Amino acid sequence: MNELSHLRQAAFAPAHAADIADALVNSSGLRIDVDRRRGRGAGLNPSGRFEEERRETVDDGWQTLEDLAPFRTEVQVEKPRTAITRNESPDISFDRSINPYRGCEHGCIYCFARPTHSFMGLSPGLDFEAKLFAKPDVPKLLERELSRSDYKVRAIAIGTNTDPYQPIEREWRVMRQILEVLQKANHPVAIVTKSALIMRDIDILSDMASRGLAKVGISVTTLDRKLARNMEPRASTPTKRLEAIKALTDAGIPTAVMVAPIIPALNDHELERILDAGHAAGAAEASYVLLRLPLEVSPLFRDWLLRNYPDRYRHVMSLVRSMRGGKDYDADFTKRMKGTGPYAWQIGRRFEMATKRLGMGRRGLPLRDDLFTRPDGGGIQLSLL
Repeated sequence: MNELSHLRQAAFAPAHAADIADALVNSSGLRIDVDRRRGRGAGLNPSGRFEEERRETVDDGWQTLEDLAPFRTEVQVEKPRTAITRNESPDISFDRSINPYRGCEHGCIYCFARPTHSFMGLSPGLDFEAKLFAKPDVPKLLERELSRSDYKVRAIAIGTNTDPYQPIEREWRVMRQILEVLQKANHPVAIVTKSALIMRDIDILSDMASRGLAKVGISVTTLDRKLARNMEPRASTPTKRLEAIKALTDAGIPTAVMVAPIIPALNDHELERILDAGHAAGAAEASYVLLRLPLEVSPLFRDWLLRNYPDRYRHVMSLVRSMRGGKDYDADFTKRMKGTGPYAWQIGRRFEMATKRLGMGRRGLPLRDDLFTRPDGGGIQLSLL
């Protein structure tokens, strides 16, 4: 039975048949052959929303598709003008962040950062996972920005867009160099990752944490290795992430377990188990975020769901929409992280009860900003007066 025939069997309920049929029509003609996308999360590579032309890969009967090369990771150098990105989102606890990379090889199908690849004229689908941008100049730019006389210290968040410890970090080591700059300047930093590669930098992080300058959040989406492999194909396994929590906490680095995202009818039943496992590994704090499907993420996720869990498609999307006012996504700052409605309320109460039972904190640990030592210029022309 081929992939499309198998998916069509999911459209057996008249009340939802139109929804599934629409998803099949929209995705089947665009879906990339499995041999070309093996080890990737997305099954589609649609044109970005800003492109004037829409391109599709279609079998014209001349068997040319088999000659197309598989998607391989390509890294280009991006030269940004600044290192620190600012934001004013009222539902986010930080106002500045650093992104060492654009795109992410982890390939998490639910990643809310996928639409940013459209700004580069690339697809939020497979391009987001395979056509990456490294920013090797960021450490030097950061040093220059920190040396400015008008710079005001507040914790910098890293990993809020794409993962700073994705596989290409092993070679490029941009994140390592950023930490070295922050360590030297006694600057506070908060890191989010789902990669065990962060253990490589325990030497720097433990030194900073001893002065109240560093904390880490490890995202553990599921304890089911098969689900993790399907949903986050190139991220560390759940076991390795729990090992990272233990290694970090043993080194004195404040570490939180993050259940993000919670996907109804797919991983929501694991909420308490993940919190239990994170607590056992040493995590003292916890947080959660509901699945977010902005812009191009929605069709990519729905196609993935049809390919991997066609029997759950109707139920998952029905619950998602029940928490998003009937839509796939609601961008309202007061709703986008936790959702609304009875199901979202239930998730929130389960989280509260579990963290209370475990004695886990839910407020972010404050980091010190009074130890900052301004770098000695970093290439900026100094004042004559």
